[in-house]
Amino acid sequence: MSSILLLTSSPRADSLSTPIAVDLAEKLKGQNPGSVLVRRDLAANPLPHIDDLFTGAIRKPAEARTAEEVAAVKTSDELVNELFAADTIVISTGLINFNIYSSLKTWIDNVARAGVTFKYTESGPVGLLTGKKVYVVLTSGGVYSQGPAAPLNHAVPYLKSVLGFLGITDIETIYVEGLAFGPEAAEKAIDAAKSRVQEIALAA
Repeated sequence: MSSILLLTSSPRADSLSTPIAVDLAEKLKGQNPGSVLVRRDLAANPLPHIDDLFTGAIRKPAEARTAEEVAAVKTSDELVNELFAADTIVISTGLINFNIYSSLKTWIDNVARAGVTFKYTESGPVGLLTGKKVYVVLTSGGVYSQGPAAPLNHAVPYLKSVLGFLGITDIETIYVEGLAFGPEAAEKAIDAAKSRVQEIALAA
């Protein structure tokens, strides 16, 4: 059975990244009725930031952890299991201060675990989350996919780097940008994103 993991991270009530990502995930599920859709709203249900207890616990074998340490990594274990189970991952975020929302960064901190989602070898690190497809829905007031502001887009390079480190290299970004350039520009950007979502769903 295939699984789709949907991660939304915008705290805004009028978010555009969230509904577009939800639409994509639901359309992908509709194309494969037997699939499972798992949703994590990282803004409405924020994850715990990693702390000293957590970082100490993940360096120990599971059987050597104290009850307190087991509790500290429980959520992380759940997130990792969801990620391994997923064939397709849909991630949405706005571009804030040129990067992703902190809620999404916390999810990454919880799933990037040595010996679990990646490992170190004599020839360098190896990601263990292979064979997955990721769609990133990225909204922004300006245009950051190209042009003079492109160097300020740290969100996409970061996500590609960290997901690639975990073994996920098949990543497509759906830009919804130029939203601050007036109603006409915003409408054009939204329509283009919706069209791409439809194309992806039909090809699934």
